[in-house]
Amino acid sequence: MDTLIAEDLLLLLLDDEKGSIRGSSYASTALGGAVLIELALLEAVEVGEKPSVWRSAKVHATQEAPPADPVLAEGLETVNEKERTAQDLVTRLGKGLKDTLTDRLVERGLVHRREDKVLGILPRTRWPAADATHEQEVRRRVTAALVEGAEPDPRTGALVAMLAAVDQAHRVIDHEGMSSREVKKRAKAIGEGDWASKAVRDAVAASVAAVTAAVTAATVATSSGY
Repeated sequence: MDTLIAEDLLLLLLDDEKGSIRGSSYASTALGGAVLIELALLEAVEVGEKPSVWRSAKVHATQEAPPADPVLAEGLETVNEKERTAQDLVTRLGKGLKDTLTDRLVERGLVHRREDKVLGILPRTRWPAADATHEQEVRRRVTAALVEGAEPDPRTGALVAMLAAVDQAHRVIDHEGMSSREVKKRAKAIGEGDWASKAVRDAVAASVAAVTAAVTAATVATSSGY
């Protein structure tokens, strides 16, 4: 099944039984980061050189022809508007993306949509697993890279990098025999690895930094009561 890296990330972040999203406060930013990395894998965008120690590198498009997938096509259109930093882009690319991708996953029969209310008052939408076959294959590849030491393919490497950025790598796989700390260390190493071209590695590094900053901001806001 052809899925986006962002869709695979969302499947791993979704609790199969409860249908809730792990790290929901920063999931959209992580999904935006996954889209940016996939555009880099398609050689549609690249991260420029950092102009100075005080200024962040800008992302620019390297092709005008839109990708076949509408999510990626819209993402490239956003990049084409003007050069922006990765931190700005992952937020823009991630806006509304959770709803778009969950709709696609429902249409493909991978998750169910469940509407209910918390305490009978507050509306809530959940997406428990419907057909976990594809998700299990994605999880198998991630587990092989994190636990078994397998060399990841570029898509799996990108997926692990995003999981590391949102501190979820140790939560989405069975890592019996390895501590959570070891899994997180391995995930960070993979995210910084040389499994892809320099252009893709630059996009991964920029996306990870942007998503990590978003996670930190969300954590501080939560702990401060905002």
